[in-house]
Amino acid sequence: MGYVEDLRGKKQGQGRPRWRARYRDPSGRERSKSFTRKVDAERFLVSIEDAKLRGAYVDPAAGRVPFAEWAERWARTTATLRPSTRKDYETLLNNQVLPAFGDLMLTAIDALAVREWVAELVAGGLSAKRARKAHQVLSQILASAVDGGRLPRNVAEGIKLPKVQRKEMHFLSAAQVEALAEAIAPPYGMLVRFAAYTGLRPCEFVALTVGRLDLLRATVRVAEAAPEVAGHLEWGGVKTHEARTVRLPRSVAEELGAFLADRPHDPGDLVFTAPRGGPLRESKFVPGRFKPAIGTTNQALAQLDPSGRPDLLPEELRLYDLRHTAASLMIRQGASVKAVQRQLGHATASITLDVYGHLFPDELDALASRLEDARAEAVEGLARTQREGRSR
Repeated sequence: MGYVEDLRGKKQGQGRPRWRARYRDPSGRERSKSFTRKVDAERFLVSIEDAKLRGAYVDPAAGRVPFAEWAERWARTTATLRPSTRKDYETLLNNQVLPAFGDLMLTAIDALAVREWVAELVAGGLSAKRARKAHQVLSQILASAVDGGRLPRNVAEGIKLPKVQRKEMHFLSAAQVEALAEAIAPPYGMLVRFAAYTGLRPCEFVALTVGRLDLLRATVRVAEAAPEVAGHLEWGGVKTHEARTVRLPRSVAEELGAFLADRPHDPGDLVFTAPRGGPLRESKFVPGRFKPAIGTTNQALAQLDPSGRPDLLPEELRLYDLRHTAASLMIRQGASVKAVQRQLGHATASITLDVYGHLFPDELDALASRLEDARAEAVEGLARTQREGRSR
């Protein structure tokens, strides 16, 4: 067991430590740490003994590594991540994390410093979502230091983070989908219908090749994605790392076949391409084709609706909202949570419920009605039994 040494009787300058905690590490080596308050020294000894009993003791000297140096080691371990994720981590590390902690030793970072840093990020204008992601990067680096025996615990864990307001999702009706498909510059009406009825992510239909289509069975095999990162397409696997097969409405499959008839349709050819050929880039397609089509659609809808209150498309409609539209159309037709999950490629059904749970019909009213019927049947049965008993 360790003990606390009283330094008050020794000759010292003002403000010097007055208590010293002495203990032995698991190897038997004697160590010490000084404090200005006795209670802090005692608490330190308790934490040391607890860590030794749990096998979680870490040599305090092990954490005397510059954070920037350890962060560089951690960054090399992200090579297996998706290129878009790795690029995002790199940006957050260079712009938010290293400027705050790069010059510190690992052991010099405490929970209060992390809380102050998160608050400063938000106060400086960084969105809550980006602040949370920056914290995620810091936490992963510190967690790797714990795993590497450099720190006893991750001080970034348990920090209260700013709440993120989810971007509003927009769900088009089938009629709105058709109106948008008719209004967009050819040949991208097929893309609008395809995205709205399959639920593929933009990065997935950008990478879709003809060989992944089975138009006879009206199915699409989704196995590749090409997210756009810093102006470049990063080709790789799908987000959940699991390929999936999705279904097409028969009419959409037939239109897709006609769409491909006059286009290159070898197995390796892209299904959807840029206007002049080559891969489709969302950063150019949205402002060049998609956004103008929203205005054109709304003009056409306003002219067709005699009531003067046409069902206009939201001006802030995003290309990704076609995926949300696919989910809402499926749910309106009675699709189960598992069916929507498989079509959209969510890792778990809970993700589907988190995102689209509010779209599923509320079954409580119908359930209450069925319970009422069950009770009425039971009451009638009991009354009938009692009447039969009295008549005997």
